[in-house]
Amino acid sequence: MRIAVIPGDGIGKDVTVEAVKVLKAVASKYGKTLDLEHLPWGADYFLETGISVPPDGYTMLRDQFDAVFIGALGDPRIPDMRHARDILLGTRFELDLYVNYRPIRLLDARLCPLKDRGPKDVNFTVFRENTEGLYVSIGGRFKAGTEDEIAIQEELNTYKGVHRIILHAFEYARARGLTKVCMADKSNAMQQGHALWQRVFRELSAQYAGITATHYYIDALTMYMIKDPGQFEVIVTNNLFGDIITDLGAQLQGGLGMAASGNLHPGKTSMFEPVHGSAPKYEGKNVANPVGAILSAALMLETLGLETQARAMEAAVEQAVASGNVTKDIGGKLGTKETGDFIAANIPS
Repeated sequence: MRIAVIPGDGIGKDVTVEAVKVLKAVASKYGKTLDLEHLPWGADYFLETGISVPPDGYTMLRDQFDAVFIGALGDPRIPDMRHARDILLGTRFELDLYVNYRPIRLLDARLCPLKDRGPKDVNFTVFRENTEGLYVSIGGRFKAGTEDEIAIQEELNTYKGVHRIILHAFEYARARGLTKVCMADKSNAMQQGHALWQRVFRELSAQYAGITATHYYIDALTMYMIKDPGQFEVIVTNNLFGDIITDLGAQLQGGLGMAASGNLHPGKTSMFEPVHGSAPKYEGKNVANPVGAILSAALMLETLGLETQARAMEAAVEQAVASGNVTKDIGGKLGTKETGDFIAANIPS
């Protein structure tokens, strides 16, 4: 399998090294071949060349690789972050990666900020529509920088986009024997666009007799995620709301350093990334938590059909967390590199 690796900026470079280390360890343990090709795209490359993504870059990713693994992006030397938009959002849109896949899984009760909550209470998946909504740059600014400035940002929802993400959520639940899918919108206030979400959710839920379909307005959902996260198995929502609640979910599992994600077009080349920031001031200081990157790499293997290897990576991460062989932000005493070393050395057979 051929995988493009884009380390990114800041601590993205640091954690990507560890994720690659663990990928190589699991491939060696299980006799698999992973062809990992590093691409230089990022802030340094942009500052040197003026290019975010080469002219044929998106086509190359789609046609020449089975998956893309990417580190965090963002660098203050590029104030408008155009390179990050081009690489990350550009890849999402150009490869039509319409599923944002975020497992919210607590590995140890001590990492959860909620009292008396453990792994059984925080174990659900959020699917966020990834190519529509408010992130498609429809709108504009008029009289910018004056007291008369007008700014308009419009939300795009299509039947195709809404249908395929809700369908994916139900199919995911059925394939894994789950019995609950919750859809979140704001149809009481955003009545036009979100009426479409309501209609499609009703149509599809009727086709899955063994799955209980529930609906919450997004503000109520955030409340219930804190009050009783154990009630959720699968949540599906739009681009903006999913962006927000997955960060809330990450805190329930111990912080953004623990959070993995995939940007999927099922059956086609997909992209995987940890969701924390690039934190340039910490680059090279051996303090960044690599767990989110390593778990994102495990999601990549899962999606590529290497389920056994993905579960082995997850088991090694769980052992690291349980034994305290992790970074300081989650109660350990190790650095980035040493955490990666421990996880790579403890891949189970």
